[in-house]
Amino acid sequence: MTDRNFAREAAEKRVKELKGYYRHIAIFVVVNGILVLLKWGVLNSFLPEAFPKEAYFYDWINANILIWGAILLVHTIIVLRHKFSFFKKWEERQIQKYIDEDRDHVDKYK
Repeated sequence: MTDRNFAREAAEKRVKELKGYYRHIAIFVVVNGILVLLKWGVLNSFLPEAFPKEAYFYDWINANILIWGAILLVHTIIVLRHKFSFFKKWEERQIQKYIDEDRDHVDKYK
């Protein structure tokens, strides 16, 4: 495989990651926007009569937004991992740590 093909495949993978991330944000905003409107009673006129309209019924929406928001934050960190030098430095430290451990282990039995 040439460097050009490798670079193209890496770029395509990155674009696919970003596309999935943007889709995740869009779905988050739409679904949770509808849920918040439902909680505030804005959509009550569109609901069937038998649908519960009491405020306590919608208490789970806050937890949903919080948990999904945390998941979206993790997704953001994963997608933007190339922007944070911390991860690269961490990888380098871990690699060096294991190299040193292996060297110490080999030297121990010499």
